[in-house]
Amino acid sequence: MSPPLLKLGAVLSTMAMISNWMSQTLPSLVGLNTTRLSTGVSEKLATQISPKEGWQVYSSAQDPDGRCICTVVAPEQNLCSRDAKSRQLRQLLEKVQNMSQSIEVLNLRTQRDFQYVLKMETQMKGLKAKFRQIEDDRKTLMTKHFQELKEKMDELQPLIPVLEQYKTDAKLITQFKEEIRNLSAVLTGIQEEIGAYDYEELHQRVLSLETRLRDCMKKLTCGKLMKITGPITVKTSGTRFGAWMTDPLASEKNNRVWYMDSYTNNKIVREYKSIADFVSGAESRTYNLPFKWAGTNHVVYNGSLYFNKYQSNIIIKYSFDMGRVLAQRSLEYAGFHNVYPYTWGGFSDIDLMADEIGLWAVYATNQNAGNIVISQLNQDTLEVMKSWNTGYPKRSAGESFMICGTLYVTNSHLTGAKVYYSYSTKTSTYEYTDIPFHNQYFHISMLDYNARDRALYAWNNGHQVLFNVTLFHIIKTEDDT
Repeated sequence: MSPPLLKLGAVLSTMAMISNWMSQTLPSLVGLNTTRLSTGVSEKLATQISPKEGWQVYSSAQDPDGRCICTVVAPEQNLCSRDAKSRQLRQLLEKVQNMSQSIEVLNLRTQRDFQYVLKMETQMKGLKAKFRQIEDDRKTLMTKHFQELKEKMDELQPLIPVLEQYKTDAKLITQFKEEIRNLSAVLTGIQEEIGAYDYEELHQRVLSLETRLRDCMKKLTCGKLMKITGPITVKTSGTRFGAWMTDPLASEKNNRVWYMDSYTNNKIVREYKSIADFVSGAESRTYNLPFKWAGTNHVVYNGSLYFNKYQSNIIIKYSFDMGRVLAQRSLEYAGFHNVYPYTWGGFSDIDLMADEIGLWAVYATNQNAGNIVISQLNQDTLEVMKSWNTGYPKRSAGESFMICGTLYVTNSHLTGAKVYYSYSTKTSTYEYTDIPFHNQYFHISMLDYNARDRALYAWNNGHQVLFNVTLFHIIKTEDDT
């Protein structure tokens, strides 16, 4: 084959490879299909980069004494998702710009080669005409010359459809170039729109705000219950009655869960290293208590289990680490064995609980006419440090829990239950409340507050669930003592 034909074959081979590369690689890089970029690119990109909310201060004010009052909602974990999306957008824009430059170079080469092919097309047409003229008068030419021309013509003939395909590919390159230009303009516009913020500076401001808000939260005094939301179902297991809990005084890395099924005739406590293990059923240890428990109102506090001994008003302190009883004491005059239970029964006469202040026992006595008595206990000796007599009948209470020294009592254990009554041990006063919550599985036999998690742990008819609580806080100022 002659050098011009070899050159033309190389050009066409190059064009074929370019066309194949563009049809396979370019669309996947820039998000195009094989023909045209979707008209919804701008809207789609704009949707993907919408930022999520961060820290929010819903209200901020001062009371008459000059104290700052504010409500703070913490952000989700992915605080800086906008920063990550901004970096992705910048990287995509850089790729598009680099691609655009490559397309420019490719276009120049294509135009040059295209001019060469056009010239070859003209030569081919002239050669074809000349060949026809020679064919008409082939008797005047030698057979050898005629055969050479015939061979050249046969070699050039298959290139005509290739040339037509190349013209189509050249148009496609132009179209791709235009689409790249449009996409680049869209991305530039989006970057200009969101680039009004210096994201590095914004990120630092967010971190600074987070630090300030955490400092603010450290100054929060005990809050007043305002709302209960949920529940979140963690697991479904066990009988209708039982208790599950974590230690409010445990470190952040210690997330052990303890599980006590049934309200009587049981001594087995199951331990799990984490909530995830609890959900999957991967027990880490079991404890065989020396006594059966009564009810479901146990509490784990500072590494020890506090529970009511079956058929008695004796409180037991059992150390999980030592595997033995550290203390036991009778709760004087406290009713037991379904004398003064909650509305659901189940030997729930004595309810042990903990909050930000310490360890508590809630029960009823004949001396207080069967109404609720609140006692603060010494966590080491179980001695009653101080007691408060309320006017709320224990048998009319569905469940109760302590938050910041205030006892909150529900009016039922069934559907429609709400927090109906509260008693403050700080002021020795009570009030009637109306704080509803969703009793999803219709029967609650355990409801306890965990100060570390700021959540209510509940046993809801064989379902272990969590309720979130919203507290009203007052921020202490420098002048507060």
